[in-house]
Formats: sequence, C-alpha cells, structure tokens
Amino acid sequence: MYIKKILLAIALLGLIAGGIFAYYVYQAVFSPNTSFETETTTIYIPTGATYTELIETISPAVTDIYSFDRVARRKGYIDKIKAGRYILRKGLNNNEIINVLRSKNSPIHISFNNQERLENLAGRIASQIESDSVSLLKVFKEESFLKANGFSLETALAMYIPNKYEFFWNTSAEQFRKRMLKEYSRFWNESRVSKAKKVGLTPNQVITIASIVQKETAKVDERPRVAGVYMNRYNNNWKLDADPTVIYAIKKHRDDWDAIIKRVLYKDLELDSPYNTYKYASLPPGPIAMPDISSIDAVLNYEKHEYYFFVANVENFGYHKFAKTINQHNRNKKQYVDWINKQGVKR
Repeated sequence: MYIKKILLAIALLGLIAGGIFAYYVYQAVFSPNTSFETETTTIYIPTGATYTELIETISPAVTDIYSFDRVARRKGYIDKIKAGRYILRKGLNNNEIINVLRSKNSPIHISFNNQERLENLAGRIASQIESDSVSLLKVFKEESFLKANGFSLETALAMYIPNKYEFFWNTSAEQFRKRMLKEYSRFWNESRVSKAKKVGLTPNQVITIASIVQKETAKVDERPRVAGVYMNRYNNNWKLDADPTVIYAIKKHRDDWDAIIKRVLYKDLELDSPYNTYKYASLPPGPIAMPDISSIDAVLNYEKHEYYFFVANVENFGYHKFAKTINQHNRNKKQYVDWINKQGVKR
C-alpha cells in the first residue's frame, strides 16, 4: 500500500512536470512574441549575417528573445539564416516569426530618375538596397562590361532607364546591373529601335539628345517641340547651341557637381570641352543627365516644324517661345534678358 502511494505520487509529479514542460514549450512556440505596437515591422538581415548578429537585429522586435532563441535552435534555424528584408506582423509567435525569416524575403520597389552622373545613381540606389555606393559605382564603371554591351564610360548612364522596379533588398551590385541591362534591352524594343533608325540616331544618341531636352524643359507636353528644334539643328549640321551642355561642361571642368548655374555667360561659350555644343558641332560624348522616358520618346517622336530657336517665355513661365529666324529669336531673347537682368541674376 505504501509503495503504491509512492508510485502514485511519482506519477502525479511526472504529470505535473510534464504539464509544466508542455506549458513552457507551448508558451515558447505558440504564444505571441512581438514587442512593436504598429501592425508590422521590417527586419533587414545583411548578407553573411551570423546568428549572433541576427539575434541583435531581431531583439528590438520581440518581447522574449530567450524563448525565440530556444525555438530557433530547436527548428535548426541558426544554421540556415537567409539575408533579406522581412515583414513581421504584430502578434506572431516564435514559430511563425522563424517561418517568415526562412521563406518570406519581401521585395521592395526602388525608383530613380534625373540622376546627373553614375556617382549620383550609385548613391540613390545604395539608399534603397543593401549594396553600398562604392560597390555599385565599381560595377557601373567596369570597362569590360561596358565594352561588351556597346557602352563607354561616357554613355554608361544611358543604360539605366528611369522607372520603378521590384528588387529584393539584398540584391548585389552585379545583380542590379544585370537587371538594368535586361530592362534596357526590354525598353529598346523593336518599335523604339525602328523609330531611332528612322530619325537617323542610335539608342545612345537618342538618350544623349533626350538628356538635353530634359534639362531644357520640365513641361512634358513641350518636350516633342524642343526635341524638334534640336533635331532640326542636328539634321542641318548646325551646332546644337544648348545651354545645359555648357553648364555640364563647366561643372565637369571645375569638378564641382554641386554648383548652381542659372545663367550662361558669353565667356562660358569658349570653354574647350566636347560637351560644349556652342563650340563643337558634334553631339556630346554621352548624356548630360538621366532623361525621363517622356524625354526619350519626345526625341523618337519629335514634332516636325521649322523652328530653330527658342528661349524661356517670361509671359508663361516654364514654357518657351519658339522662332524660325534669328531675328524673331533675338526679339524673344531680348525680352528674356531684360527680365533676368531685372531679377538680378548674374550667375
């Protein structure tokens, strides 16, 4: 009888211990373990992150890091860490959190436009994905890649078509470049290539002229007309005489890309630079900025007219006055010069 009581007591203790153990296991695995009050929070796990670094990264997002650690070890996650961007929902338990970190690398949407140089583009992209600007710029300028794909250091910016794209956050610099080459090829479809041939330009030349159009007018509806002016000059072997190319040449000559130049002076027109289209009749060596798709298409579908000149319209700011003859243009120009002098703009 006494022995039976002992055995019963041991059995009861075992049940109690098992129950407590089961409770703690349940708590560790299935109880909510998020500490943030928002509906979601985002976790970024860098490429090559160790388990210790993972714990440091996720600690602010969970209430009990020790229970997370126990479950992570039991599920074998510590040896299978995947880099990426992960979105955790409020109220997830440890089991669900680990499942997210294992399989749900969330894509991001990145965008870029109006970048003046590869350096600016690298900085813009580095602010949106894991790769740093140094790594990005290095692959952007890799001469063997550029040569193999019909680009040069001067035309390399033309490969990056401004738009919104979906990427994984942990995309490498090489992967980003590869994707952009694919998007460039997709953009220059049969229709656009045919239009470029029809207007007598290569895709890179189209983008170079489009970059000037982009700098000349922010008005999308005016871009085909501005493009028509430059195509009239180009087709008649005139110099382009484009102020934005002179401004670019000045910045490049000074190596001062933050300079703000609101007015081009006569002395600037003498600057000896292949980007100075007042001095050289050829197109610039490459784009002076990243044109929008609307500017590219404006060149491909430029307005057919007889205008060869244009100047800012002080009666309708943002737009321009167009002229067929130099006399007409000089009258329009005087109105603009008088206005800008009245504003006190010297440079």
